[in-house]
Amino acid sequence: MIPIYPANSLKDAPLQGDITLSGLSNPPPLSLYIHIPWCVRKCPYCDFNSHEARQEVPEAAYVDALIADLEQATPLVWGRKIRSVFFGGGTPSIFSAESIDKILSHVRMLTPLEYGAEVTLEANPGTVDIANFKGYRDAGVNRVSLGIQSFQPQYLKSLGRIHDRDQALAAAELALNTFEKVNLDVMYALPEQSLEDALLDAETACQIKPAHLSFYHLTLEPNTPFHRTPPSLPDDDTSATMQEEIEKILAGSGYQHYETSAFAQPGQQCQHNLNYWTFGDYLGIGAGAHSKLSFHDKIIRQSRHKHPKKYLESIVTGQMVDSEWQIGREDLAFEFMMNALRLVDGVEASLFQQRTGLPLRTIQSTLQAAQQQGLLAEQSGVIAPTLKGQRFLNELLGMFLP
Repeated sequence: MIPIYPANSLKDAPLQGDITLSGLSNPPPLSLYIHIPWCVRKCPYCDFNSHEARQEVPEAAYVDALIADLEQATPLVWGRKIRSVFFGGGTPSIFSAESIDKILSHVRMLTPLEYGAEVTLEANPGTVDIANFKGYRDAGVNRVSLGIQSFQPQYLKSLGRIHDRDQALAAAELALNTFEKVNLDVMYALPEQSLEDALLDAETACQIKPAHLSFYHLTLEPNTPFHRTPPSLPDDDTSATMQEEIEKILAGSGYQHYETSAFAQPGQQCQHNLNYWTFGDYLGIGAGAHSKLSFHDKIIRQSRHKHPKKYLESIVTGQMVDSEWQIGREDLAFEFMMNALRLVDGVEASLFQQRTGLPLRTIQSTLQAAQQQGLLAEQSGVIAPTLKGQRFLNELLGMFLP
Protein backbone atom coordinates (compact mmCIF):
# COMPACT_ATOMS: atom_id res chain seq x y z
CA MET A 1 0.00 0.00 0.00
CA ILE A 2 1.20 3.55 -0.75
CA PRO A 3 2.36 5.11 2.55
CA ILE A 4 -0.27 7.53 3.85
CA TYR A 5 0.82 10.71 5.58
CA PRO A 6 -1.51 12.63 7.91
CA ALA A 7 -4.36 13.94 5.80
CA ASN A 8 -3.40 17.19 4.10
CA SER A 9 -5.04 18.87 1.18
CA LEU A 10 -2.92 20.31 -1.60
CA LYS A 11 -3.78 23.70 -0.14
CA ASP A 12 -2.44 23.13 3.38
CA ALA A 13 0.19 20.40 2.88
CA PRO A 14 3.71 21.47 3.92
CA LEU A 15 5.64 21.66 0.66
CA GLN A 16 9.33 21.33 -0.06
CA GLY A 17 9.42 24.72 -1.73
CA ASP A 18 7.03 26.12 -4.27
CA ILE A 19 7.31 24.77 -7.82
CA THR A 20 8.55 28.17 -8.92
CA LEU A 21 11.60 27.49 -6.73
CA SER A 22 11.51 23.85 -7.88
CA GLY A 23 12.09 20.42 -6.55
CA LEU A 24 13.38 19.34 -9.97
CA SER A 25 17.01 18.44 -9.38
CA ASN A 26 17.39 16.66 -12.73
CA PRO A 27 15.47 17.07 -15.97
CA PRO A 28 13.48 14.04 -17.16
CA PRO A 29 14.27 12.14 -20.38
CA LEU A 30 13.72 14.14 -23.57
CA SER A 31 12.00 13.10 -26.82
CA LEU A 32 11.53 14.91 -30.13
CA TYR A 33 8.22 15.02 -31.97
CA ILE A 34 8.13 16.15 -35.62
CA HIS A 35 4.72 16.95 -37.14
CA ILE A 36 3.94 16.47 -40.84
CA PRO A 37 0.45 18.01 -41.24
CA TRP A 38 -0.68 16.73 -44.65
CA CYS A 39 -2.52 13.58 -45.68
CA VAL A 40 -4.01 12.27 -48.93
CA ARG A 41 -7.54 12.37 -47.51
CA LYS A 42 -8.89 13.64 -44.18
CA CYS A 43 -10.68 10.83 -42.36
CA PRO A 44 -14.14 11.70 -40.95
CA TYR A 45 -13.20 10.65 -37.39
CA CYS A 46 -9.85 12.47 -37.22
CA ASP A 47 -9.42 15.55 -35.02
CA PHE A 48 -5.64 15.77 -35.38
CA ASN A 49 -4.00 18.80 -36.98
CA SER A 50 -4.02 17.29 -40.46
CA HIS A 51 -4.89 18.84 -43.80
CA GLU A 52 -5.95 17.18 -47.02
CA ALA A 53 -3.29 17.66 -49.71
CA ARG A 54 -5.53 19.10 -52.43
CA GLN A 55 -2.63 20.91 -54.07
CA GLU A 56 1.06 20.14 -54.27
CA VAL A 57 2.52 19.92 -50.79
CA PRO A 58 5.35 22.46 -50.19
CA GLU A 59 7.61 19.66 -49.01
CA ALA A 60 10.99 21.37 -49.46
CA ALA A 61 9.85 24.62 -47.82
CA TYR A 62 8.34 22.72 -44.90
CA VAL A 63 11.53 20.72 -44.34
CA ASP A 64 13.48 24.00 -44.23
CA ALA A 65 10.96 25.37 -41.73
CA LEU A 66 11.34 22.30 -39.49
CA ILE A 67 15.10 22.72 -39.49
CA ALA A 68 14.79 26.43 -38.65
CA ASP A 69 12.31 25.54 -35.88
CA LEU A 70 14.74 23.04 -34.39
CA GLU A 71 17.61 25.54 -34.60
CA GLN A 72 15.57 28.13 -32.69
CA ALA A 73 14.50 25.61 -30.06
CA THR A 74 17.91 24.04 -29.46
CA PRO A 75 18.98 26.52 -26.73
CA LEU A 76 16.01 25.36 -24.60
CA VAL A 77 17.34 21.80 -24.53
CA TRP A 78 21.04 22.50 -24.90
CA GLY A 79 23.19 19.49 -24.02
CA ARG A 80 20.24 17.17 -23.30
CA LYS A 81 20.20 13.85 -25.13
CA ILE A 82 17.25 12.95 -27.34
CA ARG A 83 16.04 9.46 -26.43
CA SER A 84 13.46 9.05 -29.22
CA VAL A 85 12.17 10.76 -32.36
CA PHE A 86 8.63 10.44 -33.68
CA PHE A 87 7.34 11.62 -37.08
CA GLY A 88 3.58 12.03 -36.67
CA GLY A 89 0.81 13.55 -38.71
CA GLY A 90 -1.09 13.77 -40.91
CA THR A 91 0.73 11.17 -42.94
CA PRO A 92 4.52 11.50 -42.71
CA SER A 93 4.95 8.80 -45.36
CA ILE A 94 3.78 11.22 -48.05
CA PHE A 95 7.21 12.86 -47.65
CA SER A 96 10.12 11.44 -49.61
CA ALA A 97 12.90 9.45 -48.00
CA GLU A 98 15.26 12.25 -49.00
CA SER A 99 13.28 14.76 -46.94
CA ILE A 100 13.20 12.47 -43.89
CA ASP A 101 16.94 11.94 -44.26
CA LYS A 102 17.57 15.70 -44.42
CA ILE A 103 15.52 16.29 -41.26
CA LEU A 104 17.24 13.52 -39.31
CA SER A 105 20.68 14.68 -40.47
CA HIS A 106 19.99 18.08 -38.92
CA VAL A 107 18.60 16.47 -35.77
CA ARG A 108 21.95 14.69 -35.37
CA MET A 109 23.89 17.89 -36.06
CA LEU A 110 21.90 20.07 -33.66
CA THR A 111 21.20 17.68 -30.78
CA PRO A 112 22.96 14.75 -29.10
CA LEU A 113 20.78 11.88 -30.30
CA GLU A 114 21.23 8.83 -28.11
CA TYR A 115 22.93 5.84 -29.71
CA GLY A 116 20.25 3.39 -30.80
CA ALA A 117 17.47 5.93 -30.20
CA GLU A 118 14.02 4.82 -31.29
CA VAL A 119 13.05 6.71 -34.48
CA THR A 120 9.42 6.16 -35.50
CA LEU A 121 7.57 7.19 -38.64
CA GLU A 122 3.81 6.91 -39.04
CA ALA A 123 2.73 5.55 -42.41
CA ASN A 124 -0.48 4.99 -44.31
CA PRO A 125 -0.67 1.62 -46.13
CA GLY A 126 -1.90 3.50 -49.19
CA THR A 127 1.23 5.68 -49.44
CA VAL A 128 4.12 3.22 -49.06
CA ASP A 129 6.36 1.34 -51.44
CA ILE A 130 9.57 -0.69 -51.25
CA ALA A 131 11.86 2.16 -52.31
CA ASN A 132 10.45 4.61 -49.78
CA PHE A 133 10.59 2.12 -46.92
CA LYS A 134 14.20 1.27 -47.65
CA GLY A 135 14.97 4.97 -47.93
CA TYR A 136 13.38 5.70 -44.56
CA ARG A 137 15.37 2.86 -43.00
CA ASP A 138 18.63 4.13 -44.52
CA ALA A 139 17.83 7.62 -43.18
CA GLY A 140 17.68 6.23 -39.64
CA VAL A 141 14.04 5.26 -39.11
CA ASN A 142 13.98 2.00 -37.14
CA ARG A 143 10.29 1.78 -36.21
CA VAL A 144 7.20 2.21 -38.38
CA SER A 145 3.61 2.63 -37.19
CA LEU A 146 1.04 1.64 -39.83
CA GLY A 147 -2.47 3.06 -39.66
CA ILE A 148 -4.36 -0.10 -40.58
CA GLN A 149 -7.61 0.61 -38.61
CA SER A 150 -9.35 -2.48 -40.04
CA PHE A 151 -8.67 -5.36 -42.39
CA GLN A 152 -12.25 -5.48 -43.69
CA PRO A 153 -13.34 -3.45 -46.72
CA GLN A 154 -16.72 -2.28 -45.41
CA TYR A 155 -15.13 -0.69 -42.34
CA LEU A 156 -12.22 0.81 -44.26
CA LYS A 157 -14.79 2.45 -46.54
CA SER A 158 -16.88 3.79 -43.65
CA LEU A 159 -13.73 5.23 -42.04
CA GLY A 160 -12.69 6.99 -45.25
CA ARG A 161 -9.39 5.13 -45.51
CA ILE A 162 -7.57 5.23 -48.85
CA HIS A 163 -6.23 1.66 -48.65
CA ASP A 164 -7.89 -1.74 -48.95
CA ARG A 165 -7.29 -5.07 -47.23
CA ASP A 166 -4.65 -6.22 -49.72
CA GLN A 167 -2.71 -2.98 -49.37
CA ALA A 168 -2.86 -3.27 -45.57
CA LEU A 169 -1.49 -6.80 -45.61
CA ALA A 170 1.18 -5.93 -48.18
CA ALA A 171 2.30 -2.85 -46.24
CA ALA A 172 2.53 -4.85 -43.02
CA GLU A 173 4.63 -7.54 -44.68
CA LEU A 174 6.91 -4.94 -46.26
CA ALA A 175 7.33 -3.16 -42.94
CA LEU A 176 8.20 -6.37 -41.11
CA ASN A 177 10.83 -7.17 -43.74
CA THR A 178 12.36 -3.68 -43.56
CA PHE A 179 12.29 -2.35 -40.00
CA GLU A 180 13.43 -3.54 -36.60
CA LYS A 181 10.08 -2.68 -34.99
CA VAL A 182 6.59 -2.43 -36.45
CA ASN A 183 3.35 -1.20 -34.87
CA LEU A 184 -0.11 -1.68 -36.32
CA ASP A 185 -2.89 0.74 -35.38
CA VAL A 186 -6.31 -0.93 -35.34
CA MET A 187 -9.70 0.45 -34.24
CA TYR A 188 -12.82 -1.18 -32.87
CA ALA A 189 -16.42 -0.14 -32.10
CA LEU A 190 -16.64 1.01 -35.71
CA PRO A 191 -19.84 2.02 -37.53
CA GLU A 192 -22.17 -1.00 -37.75
CA GLN A 193 -19.35 -3.29 -36.57
CA SER A 194 -20.30 -6.66 -35.12
CA LEU A 195 -18.47 -8.33 -32.25
CA GLU A 196 -17.37 -11.10 -34.60
CA ASP A 197 -15.83 -8.65 -37.07
CA ALA A 198 -13.98 -6.76 -34.32
CA LEU A 199 -12.47 -10.00 -33.06
CA LEU A 200 -11.58 -11.05 -36.61
CA ASP A 201 -9.50 -7.87 -36.96
CA ALA A 202 -7.72 -8.70 -33.70
CA GLU A 203 -7.00 -12.26 -34.84
CA THR A 204 -5.71 -11.03 -38.21
CA ALA A 205 -3.42 -8.51 -36.52
CA CYS A 206 -1.99 -11.23 -34.26
CA GLN A 207 -1.37 -13.53 -37.23
CA ILE A 208 0.85 -10.84 -38.80
CA LYS A 209 2.95 -10.84 -35.59
CA PRO A 210 4.19 -7.23 -35.35
CA ALA A 211 6.23 -6.25 -32.28
CA HIS A 212 3.52 -3.82 -31.16
CA LEU A 213 -0.23 -3.37 -31.55
CA SER A 214 -2.38 -0.34 -30.73
CA PHE A 215 -6.12 -0.96 -30.41
CA TYR A 216 -8.23 2.20 -30.18
CA HIS A 217 -11.90 2.58 -29.40
CA LEU A 218 -13.45 4.85 -32.03
CA THR A 219 -14.65 8.04 -30.39
CA LEU A 220 -16.67 10.87 -31.91
CA GLU A 221 -14.42 13.88 -31.48
CA PRO A 222 -15.73 17.47 -31.70
CA ASN A 223 -15.27 19.33 -34.99
CA THR A 224 -15.20 16.16 -37.10
CA PRO A 225 -17.72 14.95 -39.72
CA PHE A 226 -18.53 11.93 -37.53
CA HIS A 227 -19.40 14.25 -34.65
CA ARG A 228 -21.62 16.44 -36.82
CA THR A 229 -23.35 13.45 -38.42
CA PRO A 230 -22.86 10.51 -36.06
CA PRO A 231 -22.78 7.04 -37.63
CA SER A 232 -24.49 4.08 -36.00
CA LEU A 233 -22.01 2.66 -33.49
CA PRO A 234 -22.10 -0.45 -31.26
CA ASP A 235 -23.72 0.19 -27.88
CA ASP A 236 -21.65 0.54 -24.73
CA ASP A 237 -22.13 -3.07 -23.62
CA THR A 238 -21.05 -4.43 -27.01
CA SER A 239 -18.06 -2.08 -27.11
CA ALA A 240 -17.01 -3.20 -23.62
CA THR A 241 -17.27 -6.85 -24.68
CA MET A 242 -15.19 -6.07 -27.78
CA GLN A 243 -12.49 -4.56 -25.59
CA GLU A 244 -12.43 -7.49 -23.17
CA GLU A 245 -12.36 -10.13 -25.89
CA ILE A 246 -9.71 -8.31 -27.93
CA GLU A 247 -7.51 -8.13 -24.83
CA LYS A 248 -7.92 -11.90 -24.35
CA ILE A 249 -6.98 -12.62 -27.98
CA LEU A 250 -3.88 -10.44 -27.77
CA ALA A 251 -2.81 -11.93 -24.43
CA GLY A 252 -3.17 -15.40 -25.93
CA SER A 253 -0.78 -14.37 -28.70
CA GLY A 254 1.89 -13.17 -26.28
CA TYR A 255 1.12 -9.44 -26.26
CA GLN A 256 1.47 -7.66 -22.93
CA HIS A 257 -1.17 -5.01 -22.22
CA TYR A 258 0.98 -2.19 -20.85
CA GLU A 259 -1.06 0.94 -21.60
CA THR A 260 -4.76 1.72 -22.10
CA SER A 261 -4.62 1.07 -25.86
CA ALA A 262 -1.14 -0.42 -26.31
CA PHE A 263 0.05 -4.03 -26.44
CA ALA A 264 3.59 -5.26 -27.05
CA GLN A 265 5.66 -8.38 -27.31
CA PRO A 266 8.10 -8.59 -24.35
CA GLY A 267 10.60 -5.73 -24.47
CA GLN A 268 8.95 -4.08 -27.49
CA GLN A 269 7.06 -1.20 -25.83
CA CYS A 270 7.03 2.13 -27.66
CA GLN A 271 9.78 4.13 -25.96
CA HIS A 272 8.57 7.46 -27.29
CA ASN A 273 5.07 7.04 -25.89
CA LEU A 274 6.41 5.63 -22.63
CA ASN A 275 8.22 8.92 -22.17
CA TYR A 276 4.91 10.77 -22.54
CA TRP A 277 3.16 8.46 -20.09
CA THR A 278 5.87 8.83 -17.45
CA PHE A 279 5.66 12.65 -17.71
CA GLY A 280 8.95 12.98 -19.53
CA ASP A 281 9.87 16.02 -21.60
CA TYR A 282 9.33 16.42 -25.31
CA LEU A 283 10.20 19.07 -27.86
CA GLY A 284 7.62 19.36 -30.63
CA ILE A 285 8.42 21.00 -33.95
CA GLY A 286 6.15 21.48 -36.95
CA ALA A 287 2.69 22.99 -37.49
CA GLY A 288 0.64 22.80 -34.30
CA ALA A 289 3.24 20.71 -32.45
CA HIS A 290 3.28 20.88 -28.65
CA SER A 291 6.23 20.79 -26.24
CA LYS A 292 6.59 20.11 -22.54
CA LEU A 293 9.96 21.18 -21.12
CA SER A 294 11.25 21.12 -17.54
CA PHE A 295 13.69 23.57 -16.02
CA HIS A 296 15.05 23.95 -12.50
CA ASP A 297 12.47 26.59 -11.62
CA LYS A 298 9.47 25.77 -13.86
CA ILE A 299 7.77 23.41 -16.30
CA ILE A 300 6.49 25.00 -19.49
CA ARG A 301 4.33 24.05 -22.44
CA GLN A 302 4.54 25.48 -25.94
CA SER A 303 2.52 25.21 -29.12
CA ARG A 304 3.57 26.10 -32.66
CA HIS A 305 1.37 27.91 -35.17
CA LYS A 306 -1.30 25.39 -36.11
CA HIS A 307 -2.07 26.09 -39.76
CA PRO A 308 0.73 25.02 -42.15
CA LYS A 309 0.55 28.31 -44.07
CA LYS A 310 0.91 30.37 -40.89
CA TYR A 311 3.67 28.08 -39.66
CA LEU A 312 5.60 28.47 -42.93
CA GLU A 313 5.19 32.25 -42.81
CA SER A 314 6.54 32.35 -39.26
CA ILE A 315 9.98 31.28 -40.47
CA VAL A 316 10.41 34.83 -41.80
CA THR A 317 9.74 36.47 -38.43
CA GLY A 318 11.45 33.74 -36.44
CA GLN A 319 8.37 33.48 -34.19
CA MET A 320 7.43 29.85 -34.75
CA VAL A 321 6.07 29.41 -31.22
CA ASP A 322 2.47 30.58 -31.14
CA SER A 323 1.97 30.34 -27.37
CA GLU A 324 3.89 29.42 -24.23
CA TRP A 325 2.72 28.99 -20.65
CA GLN A 326 3.92 27.63 -17.35
CA ILE A 327 2.11 24.70 -15.75
CA GLY A 328 0.68 25.91 -12.46
CA ARG A 329 1.48 24.03 -9.28
CA GLU A 330 -2.20 23.30 -8.78
CA ASP A 331 -2.36 21.53 -12.17
CA LEU A 332 0.73 19.35 -11.89
CA ALA A 333 -0.86 16.41 -10.08
CA PHE A 334 -3.61 16.06 -12.68
CA GLU A 335 -1.20 16.43 -15.59
CA PHE A 336 1.11 13.79 -14.14
CA MET A 337 -1.73 11.35 -13.43
CA MET A 338 -3.42 11.96 -16.78
CA ASN A 339 -0.38 10.28 -18.33
CA ALA A 340 0.87 7.86 -15.65
CA LEU A 341 -2.49 6.22 -14.95
CA ARG A 342 -2.76 5.10 -18.57
CA LEU A 343 -0.02 2.57 -17.74
CA VAL A 344 -1.49 -0.76 -16.66
CA ASP A 345 1.30 -1.37 -14.13
CA GLY A 346 1.42 2.29 -13.08
CA VAL A 347 4.61 4.04 -12.00
CA GLU A 348 6.84 4.13 -8.97
CA ALA A 349 5.44 6.61 -6.44
CA SER A 350 8.83 8.34 -6.23
CA LEU A 351 8.45 9.39 -9.87
CA PHE A 352 5.78 11.89 -8.87
CA GLN A 353 8.24 14.15 -7.05
CA GLN A 354 10.99 13.53 -9.59
CA ARG A 355 8.80 14.75 -12.47
CA THR A 356 6.65 17.42 -10.78
CA GLY A 357 8.88 18.83 -8.04
CA LEU A 358 6.06 18.29 -5.52
CA PRO A 359 6.32 15.88 -2.57
CA LEU A 360 4.01 12.90 -2.71
CA ARG A 361 2.16 14.00 0.44
CA THR A 362 0.45 16.76 -1.53
CA ILE A 363 -1.79 14.09 -3.08
CA GLN A 364 -1.89 11.52 -0.27
CA SER A 365 -5.52 12.13 0.67
CA THR A 366 -6.58 11.70 -2.97
CA LEU A 367 -4.51 8.54 -3.36
CA GLN A 368 -6.11 7.12 -0.23
CA ALA A 369 -9.63 7.98 -1.42
CA ALA A 370 -8.96 6.35 -4.82
CA GLN A 371 -7.69 3.21 -3.08
CA GLN A 372 -10.78 3.06 -0.88
CA GLN A 373 -12.99 3.27 -3.98
CA GLY A 374 -11.09 0.40 -5.59
CA LEU A 375 -9.69 2.56 -8.39
CA LEU A 376 -6.03 2.41 -7.32
CA ALA A 377 -4.17 -0.74 -6.36
CA GLU A 378 -2.78 -1.05 -2.83
CA GLN A 379 0.82 -1.71 -3.79
CA SER A 380 3.86 -0.63 -1.82
CA GLY A 381 5.68 2.26 -3.49
CA VAL A 382 3.66 2.05 -6.72
CA ILE A 383 0.79 4.14 -8.10
CA ALA A 384 -1.22 1.85 -10.39
CA PRO A 385 -4.84 1.64 -11.51
CA THR A 386 -6.87 -1.45 -10.68
CA LEU A 387 -8.87 -3.14 -13.43
CA LYS A 388 -11.81 -1.02 -12.23
CA GLY A 389 -9.59 2.07 -12.40
CA GLN A 390 -8.65 1.21 -15.99
CA ARG A 391 -12.29 0.80 -16.98
CA PHE A 392 -13.32 4.04 -15.21
CA LEU A 393 -10.19 6.04 -15.98
CA ASN A 394 -11.97 9.37 -16.44
CA GLU A 395 -13.57 9.02 -13.02
CA LEU A 396 -10.19 8.22 -11.47
CA LEU A 397 -8.46 11.15 -13.19
CA GLY A 398 -11.22 13.51 -12.11
CA MET A 399 -10.22 12.93 -8.50
CA PHE A 400 -6.91 14.72 -9.18
CA LEU A 401 -8.42 17.82 -10.77
CA PRO A 402 -7.59 21.00 -8.82
